[in-house]
Amino acid sequence: MRSWTVRILMSVISFTVILAMWQCASTLRWVNPVLLPAPSAIAPVAATLLVTGEFWGPLVQTLWLLCVGYAVACVAGVLVGLLVGRSERAYCLLEPLIEAIRPLPKPALIPIFFLFLGPGSGMKITMVSLAAFFPVLINTMQGVRGVDRVLLDTARTLGLSSFSLTSKIILPAALPLILAGMRVSLGLGLVLVILAEMLEADSGVGFQVLDLQRSFQVKEMYSWILVLAVVGLSLNSAFEWVEKRLTPWHSR
Repeated sequence: MRSWTVRILMSVISFTVILAMWQCASTLRWVNPVLLPAPSAIAPVAATLLVTGEFWGPLVQTLWLLCVGYAVACVAGVLVGLLVGRSERAYCLLEPLIEAIRPLPKPALIPIFFLFLGPGSGMKITMVSLAAFFPVLINTMQGVRGVDRVLLDTARTLGLSSFSLTSKIILPAALPLILAGMRVSLGLGLVLVILAEMLEADSGVGFQVLDLQRSFQVKEMYSWILVLAVVGLSLNSAFEWVEKRLTPWHSR
């Protein structure tokens, strides 16, 4: 309880300092207050957005795209990572291809997605899936290849089948690394779904932010960005909670 109290207190202090600096910079006109309104000017607009519930429709659309793309990326990343991590032949065959595609900036592939998939949910889900796929794949692959050889040899000596070896030895040993990759992928997926909605959408949080910027409704734009910040923080906190429940030995 003491560690949690200290952590929450430090978080509150850091947020308070940032908001105070922001307020001073806008009030004293260190920055243009039209382009960067003070938090005190944004707060009533954000409160109206929350009270009226206008954010729910676009937010649900964004989260639906994120969840579908993220789920596809996690399932595919873990399965391919297990294959490449366990099989030396698969590693030699696929590792160069993975390392050739992984560093590519995923937004640079948007024109290709438009050509083959056209505008719509399929293109956005594919963008999210591709961006979130590689951190899960790399961490799964490294986690599987890093399992202690003594554990594997002992399990084989005891006559464990390939399925039992994977489910009872390899996956639990690699799970902390896999979850770390999934956590990174969650943030990347949120970034890519917002970018996709900015480039091609008529709804969603990304579309709202860009549409408000184009119409120069600056306070409203920052209110939607605040919604995004709360969503990102909530997703990260939820993932931390799940991670600690799935790997209690690792957290200790």
